[in-house]
Amino acid sequence: MAANRRFLLVRRPQGTPVPEDFELVSADIPAPPSGGIVVRNHYVSLDPAQRGWMDDAPSYMPPIPLGDPVRATTVGIVHASDNPDFTPGQWVMGLNAIEDYSVAMPGGFTMPVDVAAVASPSNFLSALGAVGLTAYFGLLEAGKPQPGETILVSGAAGAVGSAVGQIGKIVGCRVVGIAGGPDKCRRLIEDYGFDAAIDYKGKDVETLAAEIAKAAPDGANVVFENVGGMVMEAELFNLALHARIVLCGLISEYNSEEKIGMRNLWQVLARRAVVHGFLIADYADRFAEGGAKMAQWLAEGKMRIDEDVQEGLENAYDAFMRLFSGANTGKLVLKIA
Repeated sequence: MAANRRFLLVRRPQGTPVPEDFELVSADIPAPPSGGIVVRNHYVSLDPAQRGWMDDAPSYMPPIPLGDPVRATTVGIVHASDNPDFTPGQWVMGLNAIEDYSVAMPGGFTMPVDVAAVASPSNFLSALGAVGLTAYFGLLEAGKPQPGETILVSGAAGAVGSAVGQIGKIVGCRVVGIAGGPDKCRRLIEDYGFDAAIDYKGKDVETLAAEIAKAAPDGANVVFENVGGMVMEAELFNLALHARIVLCGLISEYNSEEKIGMRNLWQVLARRAVVHGFLIADYADRFAEGGAKMAQWLAEGKMRIDEDVQEGLENAYDAFMRLFSGANTGKLVLKIA
């Protein structure tokens, strides 16, 4: 008989997660609760935010309880249903877990998706999912870019960062990206259309700040922050007056026991900048609007969203760690069915 494989969090990571923090177990396939469904997950989203959910610390979501599977957004097929609005065989997406079968209650983030409209169901975890929508609402609503302004993006070769840069170009801005290594910087220019790319590797704050100043001599009007740490410290030396800083992520600090935070804060005051903490969940009631616009830009050839699809639930740990080694080459997705 088929079983439900589950990727459990069994120990709080101290710094960088290690295999011993997790356990892959098999359990019975659950039955749907009253009014609920059971989803056979096919694709699982792997995101930096999951590292934060593993810590027992205050956040925008409760920590993952020890002994529970790691929380994740998934796309899959309804396996069994006790809800008249969902039928077996129907494709859905929702906030579930890294496991073969998830119990879900319709509403909130659980919604049907039309896989006939996309090249792969995994697209609902990338261009038409949290990645695309984070870039869309994060830049346009929180950053409020105006034509002719300069947008500075950290983690620019990542899934969200590359989408932010492309949207910035669509709305008429100059876009400067910061990434790690010459290959990623090449991709920013050749694949995503950035105006300038800066390699942060091997540089101290002063050197990086000087390179940003050369690429953005009038300062950055919008900073889309995905990295934090010394990269953000260098960026803050290059703010235009009344800059908007969209704080989307701090991936450089997720595995660090010493949290740097926002150093160089004086520059925010001096340039009268605004820091906007951004979470895509705040825009849940507008997902259809953002998804439609992203789909339009993709169809028109104005955007390119790459996916890095790894396979096998048994490879969940190795796939997840690609986020922190910089090995992923697009939106990181785990195919498990």
